[in-house]
Amino acid sequence: MDVNGTVAKGFEPVREAFLRNFETLGERGASVAVHRDGQQVVDLWAGTKDIDGTTPWEHGTAQVVRSATKGIAAAVLLLLHQRGRLDLDAPVGHYWPEFKARGKERVLVRHVLNHRAGLPVLDHPLTPEQALDPLRGPEAVAAQAPVWEPGTDHGYHALTYGWMLDELVRRVTGQGAGEWLAAQITGPLGLDLWLGLPESEAHRVGRAGRVEGPEPTGGLRARPKRSVTEAYEDPASLTRRAFAAITPFPEQNDPAYRAAALPATNAIATADGLARFYATLIGDTAGAARLFTPETVELARAEESAGPDRVLVVGTRFGLGYMLHGSASPFLGPGSFGHPGRGGALGFADPESKIAFGYVTNGFRKTVTADPRAQALVRAVRQALGL
Repeated sequence: MDVNGTVAKGFEPVREAFLRNFETLGERGASVAVHRDGQQVVDLWAGTKDIDGTTPWEHGTAQVVRSATKGIAAAVLLLLHQRGRLDLDAPVGHYWPEFKARGKERVLVRHVLNHRAGLPVLDHPLTPEQALDPLRGPEAVAAQAPVWEPGTDHGYHALTYGWMLDELVRRVTGQGAGEWLAAQITGPLGLDLWLGLPESEAHRVGRAGRVEGPEPTGGLRARPKRSVTEAYEDPASLTRRAFAAITPFPEQNDPAYRAAALPATNAIATADGLARFYATLIGDTAGAARLFTPETVELARAEESAGPDRVLVVGTRFGLGYMLHGSASPFLGPGSFGHPGRGGALGFADPESKIAFGYVTNGFRKTVTADPRAQALVRAVRQALGL
């Protein structure tokens, strides 16, 4: 396997781990990028652009990053708060009056970001066609009753997170989250990252699909707990219902899906676009001043939810819009914040080490949070830093 790109001195372990992912973990096509103190120190790519093709992955090949989208979209709400346009402790209904129906008067804006809104499911799931309509998802969430008292517990809002966030942005700014992101962040910074893929960039995006990794080793500890397995298999569980809020799930290679803006699931990025995004949240980068003030960084990574997750059925930790370092999704250290994408992708920042990380792949595995390929790369970054 030919690995293309560059690594700065001291970061050679990342290249070695990236190569091993192809040799031992079933990787087909992927890229990884790392920035340190605003400077790129890793930029690697290898394999094929399409999961089922032979065209080589090139510098600038992009992929859908699934739920890594959530961390990108969270920056929109936090920046609106930073600019004084959105109160995190205001009821969602203050900005979106229709949302108050069916006992949701006490859902706060921060509950949308910390997964405590009590709205992870839809009693009437959307079809793929309905889900791509920017009005239908918010309407469905507004009509939904909470499944627990808002603010009292947490559970991963796999799909509904995006509709709530998008409508809040629309009510405050008049633009959807994808439009605002492009106008205020990714466009001015020149990031290869889109929430709503322009037709002009469609040729850069590889075809994604499922891959099977090697059989797990290490006995029972390497396998999902029975409670997790049962939750995903039970049609009545919050787990199954949360991920079935769109039924069936859209074909992720469909141009219509890629062109839509679903702030929970369908951002498209290069690894470097994802890494540069996080680098710019926490510090100055070449040609760009930092986006988050130190106070906003602390909002992003201060623990808001922790413990047994009512949807994922494992212990999770969330700040405002971001997963935090923990057993469910290990990053570099306790101060890291970011978001994995189901099946592989990962983006995060670690302010203490001034590291920003991005990984994208065309091969989706069954993993929801800690994908072994991404984790191998994170361990290599930790090794390079001597952590």
